[in-house]
Amino acid sequence: MLKKTLIQPKSLMLIFSVVMIIVAAAVISELQQSKKETLNILESQAHSLLETMLISSQEVLLASDELEEEMNKRLLNNAAVIKILFEQNKLSNKLLKEIAEINELNRINVFDNNGYLLYSNVDKTRFGITGQYARNFLQPIFQGKQDTLIIGLKEARLQQGYRYVAAIATKERGAIVLNLDAEKLLEFRQRIGFGILLNKLTENKGVIYTALVDTTGILAASKNVNYLDNIIDSEFLSESVIKDIFKWRFADFNGEEIFEAVHAFKIEGEIVGLFRIGLSLEPLNLVYDRITNRIIISGLLMLLLGTFLIVLVFAKQNFNALKNKYDYIEGFADKLVNYANDVIVVLDEERKIKEINPAGIKFFKISKSEIISNGLNTLLCEETESKIFGSESNIIETTCQKNDEKKYLLMSKSEFKDSKNNTNFVLIIKDLTSIKELEEQIVRGKQLTAMGHLASGVAHEIRNPLNTIGTIIQQLARDFEPKQDQEDYNAFTQLVYKEVKRINKTIENFLKLAKPEPLHINYFSLDSFLKEIYLQHNQILKENNIELVLANDYKGQVLWDENQMKQVLINFIANARDSIRENGIIKISSRQIGEYINIEIEDNGNGIPEENIAKIFNLYFTTKPEGTGIGLGISQRIINEHKGIINVESKINKGTKFTIKLKPEIKDIP
Repeated sequence: MLKKTLIQPKSLMLIFSVVMIIVAAAVISELQQSKKETLNILESQAHSLLETMLISSQEVLLASDELEEEMNKRLLNNAAVIKILFEQNKLSNKLLKEIAEINELNRINVFDNNGYLLYSNVDKTRFGITGQYARNFLQPIFQGKQDTLIIGLKEARLQQGYRYVAAIATKERGAIVLNLDAEKLLEFRQRIGFGILLNKLTENKGVIYTALVDTTGILAASKNVNYLDNIIDSEFLSESVIKDIFKWRFADFNGEEIFEAVHAFKIEGEIVGLFRIGLSLEPLNLVYDRITNRIIISGLLMLLLGTFLIVLVFAKQNFNALKNKYDYIEGFADKLVNYANDVIVVLDEERKIKEINPAGIKFFKISKSEIISNGLNTLLCEETESKIFGSESNIIETTCQKNDEKKYLLMSKSEFKDSKNNTNFVLIIKDLTSIKELEEQIVRGKQLTAMGHLASGVAHEIRNPLNTIGTIIQQLARDFEPKQDQEDYNAFTQLVYKEVKRINKTIENFLKLAKPEPLHINYFSLDSFLKEIYLQHNQILKENNIELVLANDYKGQVLWDENQMKQVLINFIANARDSIRENGIIKISSRQIGEYINIEIEDNGNGIPEENIAKIFNLYFTTKPEGTGIGLGISQRIINEHKGIINVESKINKGTKFTIKLKPEIKDIP
């Protein structure tokens, strides 16, 4: 019986106070955490913006360099063509004019090595006039110091604007000079330059300023920047440059507190400056205010809700205590039934199944709807119900044939009254088959080991004198010649020698049992293995009016000792052949059941008497006149070495079935 639990008023007030303290602590903690998370978001945004600035700046420089590279390439390619024409004496002012128009070149001039203008795409009146101006900037070509000269941007002498100039040397150290109108290049630089980039960024709401600085001061900045502290004077800025890291701080800009983030700017791996960006704290403060108000309101609501729930809980405490206890017991019972490995069956007064757990459905291998309302006899064996209900004991152990398999079962019975006072029975069925099989293997293993040791000792004691006898018989056959009955003498010596060899062969088999060969495991196809066994025995068995049937459902690889497993199957086939009188069938089949592969060798021969089934694996036990009684013992030893199980089922005049259970891969064999 459950004991009532009541909470006193003092305890209630104490709990209420603790709840208030917890709620207040939770509100403060949540506020601090929210501020921290908001600041992390701002830091992340600033970092992303700086990364964008760094990438954009590098792209600006790369774009400018690429444009100049294209202009250089264009001018030098045209100059090379003109050089070829010049050296072939095919050049004329008219041709230069056409080349200039087609390739949109502003000016093409060809000078000799003294600086005199030879050809040009413009005014002919200047031909033959020495160009002092040309000699000055073309001196490296005239003196043979350079073959190619990139002069770059240069202000036009006779017109307004700028030109982009390049020159190459002729064979006689003259010069071919070409230039382009640099208006597009200058326009491009102005459009994507640092100043434009930085001012564009400040157009974003929340960005107060952007700047690129070095140790000398401001290199480029947005329009609203007149002064920023120097890198040399700031430990914060110096550390960012030296360590090449992203940093942030709260700083003052024109009397306003801001969030400043900085990052070093590198070109070709070398730090050339420091990007600085100032962000407004107004959005952050607004978020702080909203979060603070929301958390305070949430805290008050939590406090009110907590107070209400405490009152409600205490008002219903007895009901909840009983309900929780009932739910716990019900849940525990449900889990106990559903997750149990044993079969749990509930029978009604008429001993019909009314409930069964998942383990039972799995055991019977049919649906729950097919199980309900059936009796135990229809699902197990005919005598099952009489055994369990006819026994005075509530626990019985029995065997039953289930799905062509012999099952060892332990059954426990109990009863209870339901809410309608009807008697119900609870039957717990435990499958002991695997345990029994293992017990049998252990017993057989111990017997084989003991008999093997005995056989080994006896074999060694017999083998030495047997070898001596064999040697003497051979010596007598060679060296001794009787005066009479020579044929009988020779026959007797040959008979003795053959018997010695036969006994020696038997001893060798005993020694194999006592000291088995180590396993040599390797992967092989079970399907090919069984087909080879089939081909090896099919013709011989057919000559003895025995049909060999192969039914293999497992097509995968196995990791066993192929030779020793072949010996096992040969032993079983030989036993099956010897037990068949006429018109026999030997069936070899394999399939995977759970984690094991079952190989079955079944015949329709004489069968084995029930009293002999437990003895057939014993050493020296045989019912054959010429048998040694060690074949099945060796087979059992091999299966034991493979960590497997052998079962045997037999009925007189109906046949025998040996079942070998092995895992596909035996990896833990030393």
